[in-house]
Amino acid sequence: MPPLWAMLALSCLRIGWTVDLQPQLASITFATNNPTLTTVALEKPLCMFDSTEPLEGTYGIYLYVMADLAGFRNTSVLDRDKTPLRATFQETMGGRTGPYKAAAFDLTACSDLPNLDAVRDVNQALGILDAYLVRVGDNRSCLWDPNFQGLCNAPLLAATAYRFKYVLVNMSTGLAQDESLWSDPIRTKQPTPYAAIDTWPGRRSGGMIVITSILGSLPFFLLVGFAGAIALSFLDMGGFDGETTHDSQITQEAVPKSLGASEPAYASVNLRPPLDRAEVFPSKLQD
Repeated sequence: MPPLWAMLALSCLRIGWTVDLQPQLASITFATNNPTLTTVALEKPLCMFDSTEPLEGTYGIYLYVMADLAGFRNTSVLDRDKTPLRATFQETMGGRTGPYKAAAFDLTACSDLPNLDAVRDVNQALGILDAYLVRVGDNRSCLWDPNFQGLCNAPLLAATAYRFKYVLVNMSTGLAQDESLWSDPIRTKQPTPYAAIDTWPGRRSGGMIVITSILGSLPFFLLVGFAGAIALSFLDMGGFDGETTHDSQITQEAVPKSLGASEPAYASVNLRPPLDRAEVFPSKLQD
């Protein structure tokens, strides 16, 4: 018969025992901007729960989130019968009144992990990142969509510290098999006020300075081009008037001179006979 301590250890292993591990932020290799204002990317608990002995059956992972409040640091996410809590984002006011279940995914065996060398392949990168990472707060539609089904992984609050916990669940029984420790506080980013944005050129790269200079000079060049176009349009109008004057002079020179030296120059274009000639014709008819 085995000793009592061995039987107790075996019993604890079967019931489930909290592993001395915590959820961790995703590596900067996979998530360069992490955390953001409303999201936190975590590493999935790969090889965390099946490192002691192989697991038989179907298992899943539940991710719980809560705000970092002093009264909740040792909060349990299990009922008395080891059933995981079903509290939602809305019911806990986004984790401010207690932990809520934010995500659930299948447990991936260590032997089935995808090769990280293939992450450079665009066609495989998304699947690899999904296998290694879980992002908290990336679902906005669940807050306003009345027909939304599933877990509401709603955006987190900015400038707020959160804690995270993984729970290993036996999917055939619905009971928790194991769980991790609560993570250390992870704070989302704080919005940067507009007045605090540093505009000193020394904090900018050379490329940014060149682009800023070009964009600043562009209105001047546009104004010069516009003024040149106006000047050219006036020059074209003056040339057109000169050609019209020249044609009118040629037309006047082509008009024949009048017979009388004392007559006005415009008499040459008058087709009616002079007044004295009109008086001569009736006198001849009387003779």
